[in-house]
Amino acid sequence: MALYIVALQEGFLYGILALGIYLSLRVLNLPDLTTEGSFGFGASIAAIIAATGHPLLSFPCAILAGALAGAVTGLLQTRLKIHPVLSGIITMNGLYTINLMAMGTTNLSIGSSNSVFKLLYACFDLDPFQKKIAGAIAAAIFAAIALMLMILFFKTHLGMCIRATGDNPDMVRASSINADRTKLVGLCISNALVALSGALIVHYCGYADINASSGTLVYGLAAVIIGEAVLGRSGPTRGLISAMVGSVIYKLIVTLVVDLNLFGANSANMMKLMCAVIVAITLAIPAARQYNQKRKLIKEAGKHA
Repeated sequence: MALYIVALQEGFLYGILALGIYLSLRVLNLPDLTTEGSFGFGASIAAIIAATGHPLLSFPCAILAGALAGAVTGLLQTRLKIHPVLSGIITMNGLYTINLMAMGTTNLSIGSSNSVFKLLYACFDLDPFQKKIAGAIAAAIFAAIALMLMILFFKTHLGMCIRATGDNPDMVRASSINADRTKLVGLCISNALVALSGALIVHYCGYADINASSGTLVYGLAAVIIGEAVLGRSGPTRGLISAMVGSVIYKLIVTLVVDLNLFGANSANMMKLMCAVIVAITLAIPAARQYNQKRKLIKEAGKHA
């Protein structure tokens, strides 16, 4: 039971990452590969700030760091006209070195007294199992706040401009809206969310690791796709909720595979392969549905012939 509670906590924390990927992938319709760089950037900045004894200040600093990473990618796309995929790769690779230089080591501990989760546990007399429950509740609150803020944002004028830019940039330009600016703002917000997720993971783990961001892009894509397979796609509100739900489901699936020991002693080492299989299956679901619909139409046409 404790294993699944931990999976819930991680699912909510990484769910904020999924919100950022949903914004770039589905709303802006841009393949942004900055994710792994901005996640690590937010994590490293949060670890540096928290290690100095300012755990709460680490969150706004991580958000600003992520927004800066998104701005670099956005400027490469809009000003230098570099392909979106290449722009993300350039920023991601550059941030790896920056993260390493900023931390000064491959692994930086923030200290047990500087984690917001440990500070929460210290406020109450909790046993180990209760700490896991408290951590899951705290993570759910963080995720809910981020989710509600994003839902409200997309109801604002700027949010609707970003949505319109993703749907039809030519129409947006014809309406005297600066499409490049809205793309830039959208990428800043997207990577700010990713960096916030990285900061929360640092507080959850108690340290920042230079390689911790590896695979986060695949994770976020899987969360978005799984959520859409479960809840469907019909507007940003449902899309954001589905991304968060997909993140939790994904974590629970992986935890179930490990818990059932399906691969024996190698279950814990099969994480990357499980990620790839889950993504492949969820990507195949829409195609399978479309194929079944075509078969039904062909059968119906044959009956009427």
